[in-house]
Amino acid sequence: MQVVLQTQPKNLGKLSKELQQEELAKVKSALFRVAQVGINVVQDRTAQGIGYKGAFKPYSKSYAEARAEQGRTLTPNLTVTGKMLAAMTSKANSRQAEIFFRGSTESAKAAHNDKIRPFLGFSREEEGRLARVFERAMK
Repeated sequence: MQVVLQTQPKNLGKLSKELQQEELAKVKSALFRVAQVGINVVQDRTAQGIGYKGAFKPYSKSYAEARAEQGRTLTPNLTVTGKMLAAMTSKANSRQAEIFFRGSTESAKAAHNDKIRPFLGFSREEEGRLARVFERAMK
C-alpha cells in the first residue's frame, strides 16, 4: 500500500551533518507515526464493513447463513479469526513508510480479500488526515 505525501523538504545541504541527521531522524519518526495511524484507519474502517472505496459488498447468501448459524455478524468485516488484521505492521526510513502483513499466510489472505473487498488503501479524506499527522509530527 502506498500513500504519497508531498512536502517541501528543507535544504539539508546548508545544515551541519549533525543537524542533517537529526532532521532525517525526525522525518523517519513522522513517517512511522503516519504508518501507525494508517494501520488504525484501515483496521477501524474494516471493522465497520467499509473499504477505502465504500461499503464492502455483502456476503453471499450461503456464507451469510453459515455465519448467522455461528452467531457471527453479517456485516462483512474481513474477520474470521482476527489474525490477518492483527498481522498488519509497518516500517519506515527517512524517505518512506510501508504498511505490510507479517507472515506469508496473512499476506496471502490480505491480497485475496483486497481483490474481493478493497480495503488496502486510503480515501482522499483519509490521505488528508495522514498528511496532517505528518505535519504535526514534524513540528
